[in-house]
Amino acid sequence: MKIFSWNINGIRAVIKKGELQKFIAEYDPDILCLQETKAEQGQAEIDLPQYEEYWNSSRTKKGYSGTAIFSKIKPISIINDIPEKFVNASGLVADNYGFSNDEGRVITAEYEDYYVVTAYTPNAKDGLARITQRQQFDRAMTLFCADLQKTKPVIYCGDMNVAHTEDDLANPKPNIGKKGFSNEERAGFDNWLSAGFVDTFRLFTQGNGHYTWWSHFAKSRERNVGWRIDYFLASEAIKDKIKSAEIHASQLGSDHCPVSIKVDL
Repeated sequence: MKIFSWNINGIRAVIKKGELQKFIAEYDPDILCLQETKAEQGQAEIDLPQYEEYWNSSRTKKGYSGTAIFSKIKPISIINDIPEKFVNASGLVADNYGFSNDEGRVITAEYEDYYVVTAYTPNAKDGLARITQRQQFDRAMTLFCADLQKTKPVIYCGDMNVAHTEDDLANPKPNIGKKGFSNEERAGFDNWLSAGFVDTFRLFTQGNGHYTWWSHFAKSRERNVGWRIDYFLASEAIKDKIKSAEIHASQLGSDHCPVSIKVDL
């Protein structure tokens, strides 16, 4: 089974460019998880009858954030957002920018033998202005997914807005302590590992030079001056069932590229 995740930075723009159609034709994912759709279901002209569509759009800011799952396999159930139990346990509350759990950031699809969870993690913003909300969101998501995996394994994917180690960005030294590479955000990633999840890409590939997001400035993508901030994490229980984990840097259309896993489930 092929599962893909892609922060498309606006689904309507990617369709207009023809890149989503090209992507589907080339990769034919069984499950496709999208982040930063910036649209509600019905606002994008999509003709993909082979997929069940599930959308979660921001309820407070139109054209902002948003996630979607396109699945050839019909899920048993769908949960939008982080359940209130874990919101409360994590202390997740609104900040000056809003309330991240109202921004369409999370979809959970339950299948017979596993869960697929996709999320668009809040950006900590310049000067770490939203770091508290970011930490609360991280904590809530980790608690939620750790609870889910008590029932069946979890595959978690999305734009996590953090480079975990120095190998995960081209220029680590000048970015230490800044958004995307702060101690707080990196510790949040460590908490996922402590909760029993593995970074699937690192099961197969070590070292630097493997990135999923590039700035629009200074031809960063052409020079591969990027960050690895899009991930597939999986429950330790299915680590041996993950057959590959890849970054598809040649796919254009967004400032992020898709990432994928092949898994025998």
